[in-house]
Amino acid sequence: MPNEEFSNAARIAETRTGRDASHWKSFHPACGELSFGILSSPGLRGRREWCEVRRVFGMYVHDLNPVLVRFTEAIQLRWYGLAYLAAFVVGAWLLNVLAKRKLWVLPPGAAGDFIAAAAIFGVFIGGRVGYMLWYYPKQHGWGWVTEDPLMLFRVWEGGMASHGGILGLLIFTWVYAKKKGVSWRGLGDGLCVVSPLGLLFGRMANFINGELYGRPAEGVAWAVKFPRALMEQEQAEGVQANFDAAMSSATGAAESLRGPFEEWIDASARAGTLGEQRYANSVLFEQVLPVQRENEAVSQAIEPFLLPRHPSQLYEGLLEGALLFAILWWVRTRYPAAPVGILTGLFFVLYAVFRIFAEQFREPDSELVLGGMMTSGQFLSLFMIAVGAAFLVAAKLLPGKAEAAEAG
Repeated sequence: MPNEEFSNAARIAETRTGRDASHWKSFHPACGELSFGILSSPGLRGRREWCEVRRVFGMYVHDLNPVLVRFTEAIQLRWYGLAYLAAFVVGAWLLNVLAKRKLWVLPPGAAGDFIAAAAIFGVFIGGRVGYMLWYYPKQHGWGWVTEDPLMLFRVWEGGMASHGGILGLLIFTWVYAKKKGVSWRGLGDGLCVVSPLGLLFGRMANFINGELYGRPAEGVAWAVKFPRALMEQEQAEGVQANFDAAMSSATGAAESLRGPFEEWIDASARAGTLGEQRYANSVLFEQVLPVQRENEAVSQAIEPFLLPRHPSQLYEGLLEGALLFAILWWVRTRYPAAPVGILTGLFFVLYAVFRIFAEQFREPDSELVLGGMMTSGQFLSLFMIAVGAAFLVAAKLLPGKAEAAEAG
């Protein structure tokens, strides 16, 4: 890193802490480079290990743009929204295919209306409510309920829970089946066959957004460095000294960041609380990120301050999406006379198993549970296994009742 960037970073440290700049400046013996602050991460035992990982892995710094087409600042076509649209369109088409083959309880042509209703009342409402009731309070508390209840409806700000979406679909299909006079389990079987494609598209969008990334990866050639970790991982890339130096280095690579960087220095000097400092950091970071996506020099400038991580979004997309869809589609078409509910049970069990496995590579996005033994995703997946087992048992013991409901 150029000496000018070190001087800037050291000046910030002195302003914020009152400590002499020499406290922050150190030498990396493994790679012979100067660094600013203390870099640490679980699994990396010291600076030598950090440098060795830097030298071999993590050449790619994530720089994909979540916006596909920008019409105005307020009107944008995002990959995440396109993923939802693709999931609904492809899902409706495949359900129509199953209906024409008499492998679903609804008639051909009914899939479009069913998917549209499922998207609104199942996926969006269930996913959003699940996130706001389970994941959001773990990080931000319950203040939103009384201070900003309308946050529940601002889905464009991010925050959807896949487990909540699945629960929402479970409730929606029960209501829909009663209204249409068809088998609830039969209706769910068709939906469960095509749902993994929605999970696949959603995980691909997560990767494009650079969110929900994996844990630090040692010895993984395809590891990726995610810039958002500078803001989100306070025990690794996001330690304050590391953030300071990364932003200083980015400013040295792009003159357009000079103004925001100087404003951040002033805001940091005024920050009297940790919350105020984090807010100042977020304001600067959100200005750096768009520049980094377009300017390779900025990516190279912040690369030394990022850990190589598992692209766990891709792992989950392949397991919970592509593989799960292939299994369920094969069962549906290979065994057309399978008892109703068998596919729903398989979906719940297999999704939960794949999720529990993939979560060991994913950076937890909320506090661990059961004394740190499991992530929230793994914990919730245990209930899905129980629900799936119940569907499998019902498929074995109650096939006649389901068929009678289907015929009626």
